[in-house]
Amino acid sequence: MEEDFPEFEPFEDEVQPRGFIPAGEGLMVQQVDMCQQQNKPNHYTTAYDTGNLVVRRGQEFVVRVTFSRPLADGDDFQLEFLIGSNPSASKGSLVVVTFNSRHSGPWMGQILEMQGESVLLGITPTPDAIVGKFRTYVAISAGSGMQRTKRDTSTDLYLLFNAWCPTDAVFLPDGAERSEYVLNDIGVINQGSVGAVSSRNWMYGQFERGVLDACIHILDASRMPIFNRGNIIQLIRKGSAMINSQDDNGVLVGNWSDDYSMGKPPTSWTGSVQILLQYANTGVPVCFAQCWVFAGVFNTFLRCLGIPSRVITNFNSAHDNTGNLKTELIFKADGTPDRRNTRDSIWNYHCWNEVFTVRPDLPNGLGGWQVVDSTPQETSDGHFRCGPAPVAAIKEGLLCHPFDCGFVFAEVNSDVVYQKRDRYGTLTPYRVDKTYVGQCIYTKAVGSSATHDITHTYKYPEGNTHTHTHRGWRMRPNRTRRTLQNIRELSGVSVGLGHDVNLAMEFHNQGDVPRTVQANLAGSVVFYTGVIATHFKDHTFTLPLLLPLPLLLLLLCLQVSGSPQVKQEMVVTVTFTNPFSFPLQDVYVAMEGPGLMNQRSHLYRVIESQASISWSETFLPRLPGPRRLVAVLNCRNLHQVTATASSLHFTI
Repeated sequence: MEEDFPEFEPFEDEVQPRGFIPAGEGLMVQQVDMCQQQNKPNHYTTAYDTGNLVVRRGQEFVVRVTFSRPLADGDDFQLEFLIGSNPSASKGSLVVVTFNSRHSGPWMGQILEMQGESVLLGITPTPDAIVGKFRTYVAISAGSGMQRTKRDTSTDLYLLFNAWCPTDAVFLPDGAERSEYVLNDIGVINQGSVGAVSSRNWMYGQFERGVLDACIHILDASRMPIFNRGNIIQLIRKGSAMINSQDDNGVLVGNWSDDYSMGKPPTSWTGSVQILLQYANTGVPVCFAQCWVFAGVFNTFLRCLGIPSRVITNFNSAHDNTGNLKTELIFKADGTPDRRNTRDSIWNYHCWNEVFTVRPDLPNGLGGWQVVDSTPQETSDGHFRCGPAPVAAIKEGLLCHPFDCGFVFAEVNSDVVYQKRDRYGTLTPYRVDKTYVGQCIYTKAVGSSATHDITHTYKYPEGNTHTHTHRGWRMRPNRTRRTLQNIRELSGVSVGLGHDVNLAMEFHNQGDVPRTVQANLAGSVVFYTGVIATHFKDHTFTLPLLLPLPLLLLLLCLQVSGSPQVKQEMVVTVTFTNPFSFPLQDVYVAMEGPGLMNQRSHLYRVIESQASISWSETFLPRLPGPRRLVAVLNCRNLHQVTATASSLHFTI
């Protein structure tokens, strides 16, 4: 039977300084194991191709520390997590985690298991902790100070936003949506025009080697203070500005001129990985991008940091340069466009992003999906960026809330006002179209490559009587089109390169009296933004047009061979035949697949008429599950010819 002895109290001269360890019995750290095999699956970060631990804030992760001897009751140690060049406890960039009654920092710590010299520790970062790369130290109380482990890069850890944590600002309740908007590294971006919607694959590649470091480098290059990097609103506004290089030496240079001699055409990119790695390695903005490239790269940045995000395409997207919430198109007295005096424009389509987050700075009901746009269009607080603007606020016309709600409202729901300018410069409105802008707004569907129509989240259905107030005006978001007496229909067909464009114009008089119509046909090569590249026709015509010529079939083929298993070598082959009567010069071909292979490219100086090329590459699949490979072919007179191998499922 054990006896209870009173606690030993030493004589006054035997009292040692706090933390004193008798000689020969000193406590030292032998090993720090970040337990990646256990932590990564629990935090949904297994796919990140990095040697360091990646975890999400607001959720416990474990670290196993092996000491030189078993812990004794008087032993005192702590874990320290540091981020940035000047860590400070008051700013959250130096976090101390204790495992006894001694006061700790904001992160929680507990001892989960003790086996001899090995101790398993549980650490839970706060759900609003700074996001980025932390350095890890173990400190032992020794004498009057703390004895810390040496710098060990293998114990560095990345801390991300957590869409699985109910108390994180980016919490997304639906599991299928988390898988799509955080974990899916392959996307589909819609392009084209109303009635002729097309799509292209985009390889986000947020888990590929070096991409996470590149995203953190973007924040470093922006000089965003470390202590603000846990604030979702400030971080996405900074990211929106930094993805373009307009005023802050950011990632991408926009170019809508059709002259890409100083870089790569926007249509030649297959995904974000090469762009982000090039920027991180050189510090020089990457040439060139247009809206879908900005949106694709921004989506990678957001998902890589753990923020739920998706790419949105708005068809007939208005650009309100004047800020009056109207799209004003000015015409000369003879009915031809007055391009010199027209400041607003309408793009065939425009791509931006949405992020899912709470908005504690706004009234209830305005959290959820927020518009953010990195394409440089207008400045917001002095930088070319846009958002976050609550989608719910856009629909309800609550345009007084931050950020940039008025600009986004005009993109999707502005009236198109047609104005005629006389010789004195007086503008007279002669037509208002309330339905042309924002005819459909699409994104990729959850769990498939199908298109998901989300127009109803931005605006009420056509003819709906719902009204809302903004900036002192009472407005209806949509009204039916006013019946016109003369409706002009211009129809055409798809045409192959090198062939004539054949058009037919019809006039229908729906009035009750005869009308005389003077028609002018203006022909231009126009970018999807509405900007004219070349004006080639300005003619009043009366003759019938020719029948359409057939469209040439452009076929880029992608074939995969081998056993679809992780770490088993496979072969992918790209083939293409030039169907034209003229040679193709400086033909750039690239292919990539997240989790399968990094981007590979090949340049063909010339592909003669009817000649074929074939190019093969080997690769070692890294990740299991459904995967996709995409290839793109691009040259001066042939853009965005793509091929996809999508029915690939890899096993371990």
